[in-house]
Amino acid sequence: MLIQGGTVIDPSQNFNAQLDVAIANGKIAAVAKDIPANQARKVISAAGKIVCPGLIDIHAHVYEGVGIQGLSPDRGWLAKGVTTVVDAGSAGYTTIAGLRKYIGSTSQTRVHALVDIGTLGLVAGISGTMENMAYVQPKETAEAVKSNKPFVVGVKVRLSKAVAGSQDMEGLRRTREAAEAAGVPMMVHIGDTYSPLRNILDQMRKGDVLTHCFHPEPHGLLDERGKILPEVLEARQRGIVFDVGHGSSHFGFDVAAQCLQQGFLPDTISSDLTTRTAAGPVFDFLTTLSKFFCLGLRVDDVIQMATSNAARAFDFGLPLGTLRPGSEADVAILELRDGSFAFTDSLRKDRTARQKLFPAQTIRGGKLFEAPRG
Repeated sequence: MLIQGGTVIDPSQNFNAQLDVAIANGKIAAVAKDIPANQARKVISAAGKIVCPGLIDIHAHVYEGVGIQGLSPDRGWLAKGVTTVVDAGSAGYTTIAGLRKYIGSTSQTRVHALVDIGTLGLVAGISGTMENMAYVQPKETAEAVKSNKPFVVGVKVRLSKAVAGSQDMEGLRRTREAAEAAGVPMMVHIGDTYSPLRNILDQMRKGDVLTHCFHPEPHGLLDERGKILPEVLEARQRGIVFDVGHGSSHFGFDVAAQCLQQGFLPDTISSDLTTRTAAGPVFDFLTTLSKFFCLGLRVDDVIQMATSNAARAFDFGLPLGTLRPGSEADVAILELRDGSFAFTDSLRKDRTARQKLFPAQTIRGGKLFEAPRG
């Protein structure tokens, strides 16, 4: 397969140029100018389009049919440029094997997962699932992580009062215990927590992921004057990863704008897409990326956050987020359209951008998937 004439944007190799991409045996064979087409079984014209590594959404919910929020990864992500998703805590230690068997093993999208420290995960669809610490078992969670590797890449904890009540710090302590025992990072969900953010950050380690970083609720990244907390800057210096995790209520344009104006960009952009948020305000991963055009980021920036940066967030067991020869043939072909596009955040506040990303085609492991029509 040969992808001809597109603008290749691959931050892992500092590429932003018109190049061809050759694929053979499910791997990237070459990235260069004017690759001869006479030996290609299929030639795809990407003229006027962006060609980039397959996108990686590190905060998704794909446990379809179990609980009320899981969305099919193939329907919600694959044909829209996303080749890898991480299910962020839909399953606890009792149900993670089912997620691996029935979703991870059957999807054409590459699926990985985080085990929720709460036994119920999102299966029950109810609040307060971590207020009873009997449902928060670090030993069993660590064993579930180890027995389901490499599918499982970390441990997830939700610290909002609606989930953990006043037990957020004990829940975080148990999550860290499980993550350390299993040798994986933890993803920490913040937003309207009982405890201040500085206490939470103090318990996080290098490589841990703080998701919902631009949430508009109490105990966020900003102080009462709108300045980045010094503890947040110190956490970044220590190597904590700051992830967007848009979701239904976790992304505010105003918060994001204040952070970006102070030079504090997210490390990764993720959607927190579910069956509910697919109808808005998230819609899909490319819409989430495009919202950052409202805030002054360039297409190169958002692609980096969704490819090479995202690939470093977890140990996926193989090189992802790159078009280097020999790597997996995961490729997104995208259109960057000009116009006037309205976007909405979690508070239903609107902003407008002059560009938006749309899917054209996706290649996953060398297999072609066309974007949905309409």
